[in-house]
Amino acid sequence: MRTVYARCQFSVLLFALLSPAVAQNQPKPAPPRFAAIPQMTPAQQENFPTQLLDELTTIRDAALADEYAYHQLAYLTENIGPRPSGSAQAKAAVDFVAAQMRQLGLEVQLEEVKVPHWVRGAETAELIEYPGQPSGTSQKIVLTALGGSTSTAAEGLTADVVVVNSFEELSKLGRNGVAGKIVLYKELFDKQKAAAGLAFVAYGEAVRYRAMGGKAAADLGAVASLVRSVGNADYRLPHTGFSVPVGIPQGAVTAEDAGLIAHLASEGKVRMHLTLTPQKLPDAVGYNVIADLKGTEHPEQLVILSGHLDSWDLGTGAIDDGAGVAVAMETAEILQRLHLRPKRTLRVIAWMDEESGGAGSQTYTKEHTKDFPNHVAAIESDSGAAHPLGFESKVTPAAADLLRPVLNVLQSFGATALEPSTYPPGADIAGMSDGGVPALGLLQDGRTYFNYHHTAADTLDKVVPAELRENAAAMAVMGYALTNMKNPLPR
Repeated sequence: MRTVYARCQFSVLLFALLSPAVAQNQPKPAPPRFAAIPQMTPAQQENFPTQLLDELTTIRDAALADEYAYHQLAYLTENIGPRPSGSAQAKAAVDFVAAQMRQLGLEVQLEEVKVPHWVRGAETAELIEYPGQPSGTSQKIVLTALGGSTSTAAEGLTADVVVVNSFEELSKLGRNGVAGKIVLYKELFDKQKAAAGLAFVAYGEAVRYRAMGGKAAADLGAVASLVRSVGNADYRLPHTGFSVPVGIPQGAVTAEDAGLIAHLASEGKVRMHLTLTPQKLPDAVGYNVIADLKGTEHPEQLVILSGHLDSWDLGTGAIDDGAGVAVAMETAEILQRLHLRPKRTLRVIAWMDEESGGAGSQTYTKEHTKDFPNHVAAIESDSGAAHPLGFESKVTPAAADLLRPVLNVLQSFGATALEPSTYPPGADIAGMSDGGVPALGLLQDGRTYFNYHHTAADTLDKVVPAELRENAAAMAVMGYALTNMKNPLPR
């Protein structure tokens, strides 16, 4: 398309140079149709008058020039650190976010949540028998326990390893082929999908083995279950994550070590000594941080901006999901700094326990379902901190069309996509979405997200400040648009 257009423009220019008189007397060629700026519909004009669009542009420019979100994220990750549910760091993060929101003048409540408290212990593994093994040697295996894992004995366990690529292969082995053994799932994360922008599709295909592999193995009598780390990069980094507790130890080995074990198992017997000693402590008290900037005209109507505050313990939870909390916080900061008042209440939520079962969002759904008719929309950012492309959306076609002028404001940095989704575009807003609340999720460039997701490398240095500012701008512009458009989004 671009080539044809270029040739057309070159021909017009050449004709004008060679024949000035003729060119001056000819009507100018009409611009190609794809260059025309879409006109606003009457409904769009009614909801987004010039003054509101000007305010959205001001918000965008302020966010792109501001480091507030980065400073909040730096404190959460560097000063507080990892924030597993039930930990002292999680409580410190709650107190920090609540204090920052109160300092901005928001009304803050801490919503109590009962959360699981699981702590990591010793994590070692070695191959003690395998084909071609030199006498008196073993091979170290790099792994980490999965959340929900049961502990081995302190001295560990020793068993043969059976390698499968799928649940179907495991089923074919039956109890006779699995009982008393360690099962290793060698499922693959599709790197080509990730490189093509479908990283979350690749993740969804592979993560089921992490989530449910232990149960399938335990049902056939396995003594432990291991999974190839669900991630994109091969840096010999194990990726943790939640797995359904089933009474046997569960872990994730690095991609390289999964390949090693599979190779040796194809040649003969492989035996492993495995030690995983996590502990499941009594449930603890956690909190959702709920901070309201009250609306001036419809305070009973709510627009939710959110991210989850808890993280896994290997890294410091920068991209998953301190960044999401920080950009939601920045919307409140920008509006207060610019003295812009939302007509509907802007509610910032820092969710607790997204990683270990979702107790925070479940509690909110239980306590606030009756108010969902007044929840105008909900936004979550939980896909990293890379360049934003726009939003995933579970909204009606009419609502999506109504939001086009907002996306035009974000065109300066390309966050113009509004991708329809048949599922909730955020785990913590799923209850609201299922209850009929229009739901949006920040859509980021996810090509490298799973390089670091749930690893020790999820740290502040992976966040590019300019891209975080773009995320803050996208969240703030969309959030304010939803609070101040004339009519609530149609459902």
